[in-house]
Amino acid sequence: MPRVAAFFDMDRTVLTVNTATLWVKYQHKRGEISRFKLIRSLGWAMRYRLALIDVETVARRVVADLAGSWEHDMIEKCRRWYDEEIHHTIAGAARKAIQIHREQGHRLVLLTAGTSYVAGPLAQALGLDAVLCSRLETRDGRFTGRLDGPACVGKWKVAASERWAEREGVDLSRCSFYTDSYSDLAMLERVGEPKVVNPDPRLLRVARRRGWPVMSWDGRK
Repeated sequence: MPRVAAFFDMDRTVLTVNTATLWVKYQHKRGEISRFKLIRSLGWAMRYRLALIDVETVARRVVADLAGSWEHDMIEKCRRWYDEEIHHTIAGAARKAIQIHREQGHRLVLLTAGTSYVAGPLAQALGLDAVLCSRLETRDGRFTGRLDGPACVGKWKVAASERWAEREGVDLSRCSFYTDSYSDLAMLERVGEPKVVNPDPRLLRVARRRGWPVMSWDGRK
């Protein structure tokens, strides 16, 4: 019999925050980026929230700034950042949902547009089985300033989940996917159990129209 999995988005779903926004603020606080870059990055985030720019474009612009820097420095810095500012933002309801799926024998997957540098520590802390995320290209241990393949958003989230499901013998039509974002509509339509969490306005309208369950996972425990 095909296996079942539960897929979870990261920002504003498993976590009560948006990690991209917190990351640039963290860098600015440490004096690693200028005020101009902070404002520029926050502007990109706002434009994305208002659907004026797509995630792929934002990701490519942000990644370009990393060209030439060492990957091992990023790994170490993100681990500290995760411990200091991210771990305590895990939603209590997310922990409960993950535990319920675990007790049912389901595979647990973090499916996010974010990178492994924060998704990895989060998945490890929660005991998840897999991370499907955006990857950054490196050469000789340094970032090239380019993505390694497409950003894990929209149809590419679906493609990544389909490849993983085929390898693992998982039937997506029996799976759940939890997310807050309208940009994940294609993945919500791909699984048998769409779960809408802390939805943005566009996703809330779709969820109500289609009768999908809508949950609030803002509480932390």
